[in-house]
Amino acid sequence: MSKTVVASENAPKAVGPYSAGIDCGEVVYLSGQLGLDPATGKLAEGVEAQAKQSLANVGALLEAAGLGYENVVKTTVLLADINDFATVNAVYGDVFPEPYPARSCFAVAALPMGGLVEIEVIAVR
Repeated sequence: MSKTVVASENAPKAVGPYSAGIDCGEVVYLSGQLGLDPATGKLAEGVEAQAKQSLANVGALLEAAGLGYENVVKTTVLLADINDFATVNAVYGDVFPEPYPARSCFAVAALPMGGLVEIEVIAVR
């Protein structure tokens, strides 16, 4: 199996021993993206802004792999507070086209850097 790292100047760089994404040919796996502004390395303010930035980071990585949101088949959404579900869901619904990807959504005890939302995706060619 051939594996290629997916990275973009328009998305935050991995800050640990992992890749922002791995392209396996037919399938592309993207690591969870926080709402980090790639230019400043800081989190956007508030859950709605973080969700938008997280999905912009996902979009930049998809583009780097030659794909778009329409190629996404599965997402996982992690929330610091499940009460933010409706807000994040509205942002999410504005980005992904129908048919929507399969999705899991979990509330977690905490996210890195004090993030409020993290989104990871699997896309296919």
